Amino acid sequence: MLRSFNPIARRVLSASASSASSRCPKAHHFSSNITRLGTDVLPTMSQAVVHNGIVYLSGQVDGTAEDLVGQTKNVLAKIDGYLDEAGTDKSKLLTSTIWLKDIEKDFGAMNEVWNSWIDPENKPVRATTEASLATPKLLVEIQVSASLD
Repeated sequence: MLRSFNPIARRVLSASASSASSRCPKAHHFSSNITRLGTDVLPTMSQAVVHNGIVYLSGQVDGTAEDLVGQTKNVLAKIDGYLDEAGTDKSKLLTSTIWLKDIEKDFGAMNEVWNSWIDPENKPVRATTEASLATPKLLVEIQVSASLD
């Protein structure tokens, strides 16, 4: 169950008995004790799902920056935004998975950006691997989960 201090949970708990469509923002979908965020970004998935006090983000990518450093910074900014929308932040990260198009070439640069972003007192577990990403332009994809507590 979502904690009542969470802004999304407060909206759900304080909603009137009116229909679900009138009490839920367009980009959110509520089902029982599951909250889905960013449902209007892509037709195939939610950008974040909140369940039992955990926020699960989908893999975040950036197609606007041309280089790995720019893409990594933009992806981490997206992550900050979704974590904030869900009522938590990077200090409560639990897990992270990072996919790099070229791990040999880009691991060091990505790690520098990651290390400057991460809360040094609250590091999540992390796996980093090389992968073919959805389009050739994408150089990095990052997925995280975080606690609401």
